[in-house]
Amino acid sequence: MASAQEISDFLHQVEKRAFRQTAFAVRDDHAALDIVQDAMLKLAEKYHSKPVTEYPMLFQRILQNTMRDYWRRQKVRTMWTSLFSSFGSPDDEEYDPLETLEVEQADAEPSGQLEQVQTMAIIEKALTRLPARQREAFVLRYWEELDVAETAEAMGCSEGSVKTHCSRAVSALSQTLIQMGLGSQELKKTGAKT
Repeated sequence: MASAQEISDFLHQVEKRAFRQTAFAVRDDHAALDIVQDAMLKLAEKYHSKPVTEYPMLFQRILQNTMRDYWRRQKVRTMWTSLFSSFGSPDDEEYDPLETLEVEQADAEPSGQLEQVQTMAIIEKALTRLPARQREAFVLRYWEELDVAETAEAMGCSEGSVKTHCSRAVSALSQTLIQMGLGSQELKKTGAKT
């Protein structure tokens, strides 16, 4: 079992190298710092009973898994920046965009990345305006990628309620994007009323 000082010494020894490795992988210094800190906390909290000699491999595995989690979240967020222009029928409560949407690759151009960041900020701000149950259903269903049954269990309601909350949240969020001038052309092409 490692002492607190041994854990601290190990983390101090690897922090700069881990940061450089992560910053290179994710290309965002702020995100890299968060990822490294999360990995360090996981190591200290969950593996403090392991011998120090096992820490290098454990930490590397934890760091890689934390980076994978970051990429998964980024993939979902990128999906949502283009989601609202892809709806076929936002008024239909049985419509589930998660089951029908193709995830597009992130735009490699800086202008595209800036647009995605700005759109994501608008979506996140609009989420705060939703009623609590709609926001909860939306986040669990689409950002945490739970299926309808898992979301219903987590929220303590029926699957039909989850679908209703999600449909209303998606409708409200798409209207917010239309009001901001985002995605209205694509929605008009699908026959959605704007």
